[in-house]
Amino acid sequence: MASFEDKKQALSAAVQASQGEVRLAKDISNLFRGRRRPPAQRLDVRAFNEVLSVDPAAGMVDTGGMTTYEALTAACLAKNVMPAVVPQLKSITIGGACAGLGIEATSFRYGLAHETVEEMEVMTAAGDIVTVTPTNEHSDLFFSLPNSFGTLGYALRIKARVIPVKPYVEVRHIRYSNPEEFFRELEAYCARPDVDFVDGVVFKPGVHYLNIGRFVDAAPYVSDYTYLDIYYRSIEQREIDYLTTHDYIWRWDTDWFWCSRMLYAQNPVIRRLLGKKRLNSIFYKKITDWAPGFGIRRAYRQLFGIHQETIIQDVDVTIDKGPAFLDFFQKKVGLEPVWICPFKSPDPARRYSLWPIDPKALYVNFGFWDSKIFREPHPPGYFNRLIERKLAELGGIKSLYSDSYFTPEEFWARYNKPAYDRLKARYDPKGRLSDLYKKCVERQ
Repeated sequence: MASFEDKKQALSAAVQASQGEVRLAKDISNLFRGRRRPPAQRLDVRAFNEVLSVDPAAGMVDTGGMTTYEALTAACLAKNVMPAVVPQLKSITIGGACAGLGIEATSFRYGLAHETVEEMEVMTAAGDIVTVTPTNEHSDLFFSLPNSFGTLGYALRIKARVIPVKPYVEVRHIRYSNPEEFFRELEAYCARPDVDFVDGVVFKPGVHYLNIGRFVDAAPYVSDYTYLDIYYRSIEQREIDYLTTHDYIWRWDTDWFWCSRMLYAQNPVIRRLLGKKRLNSIFYKKITDWAPGFGIRRAYRQLFGIHQETIIQDVDVTIDKGPAFLDFFQKKVGLEPVWICPFKSPDPARRYSLWPIDPKALYVNFGFWDSKIFREPHPPGYFNRLIERKLAELGGIKSLYSDSYFTPEEFWARYNKPAYDRLKARYDPKGRLSDLYKKCVERQ
């Protein structure tokens, strides 16, 4: 603990001694929007990656904000617990999930990742380190850090809830042809106390699957989706499946859901050449960030009059609007598959300033991550704008980790400018951290 305190004080002193804008220095980012890199003090916070303690009896884990969920989950599983919400990719940090939202198949019961947090130590733009809880003098920051994307401060230490686990997870894949029935059954499963995990996949119109998971003590067999077999393909092939709890948690990471197909990594030959250690979201993200081949591919398409728009989004509507959004998406955008994940706040009394959803409602997250290929030219961001406008029509909202095209008026009408301005005045009066609109839409 003394070592952790020393790191905090050293970082605080470095920020206080610096001038101008402040940004994080990171090895890898899970943001999917282009970014300009203005001159700024780069803060190396990578040392805040320790799991300080896991207390199964109290149901809490105490950890550094830069701890990846891969390391955090490993430390928790060693004590027969897991973080209450584990976002799908191993490289996501708990601090990143709290500032930028994180969701998984337990979110129907425990909410988003930030809703599992009870206390944080946050470094502000001035280098002050403050403890924030739902009830102390910094409760305004506690309830505003989610969806702030590092524009209000950085979480150096986090205390979050954990839940007990069993060795295995039984998964039932249930097919529906009717979208109304699919969402109706999704809502019904979320109300059942004997269910531990709920998510779904829509492969194409008329092919909808719910994936219903339960912890079990024993399994008749165990499937392995960490190498040659591919999890999302198994959904249509197996009615019942069994995974170790560890492998269930990371079932989507091996193939980055299904995005590994962009790198031809689902080809058995390529898969063997890459080897098991490279089949993960961290490797794929590095390739897509660095590989010049993607630029060549875009140039080739442009030469032959083929246009491309990247559409990487997670968007949310209340479950009653699920069929309407899915119908719109399939007709106007048409990317497949689509991930479906329900979530609901575990505490309706808690309201997060920059994530203005109804805490009493059950929401559905739609995740789609691909490129739209088309011949008719459209303005930049055309399909993303269609999605943003449909969300506004349905009263929905989206995360800001990827491209956004809102006007300032549209953006701040959704993300609570009055509250944000008050927080900036209190915690960043000199504007050393970026503005949320400039960072998330203007890509600064």
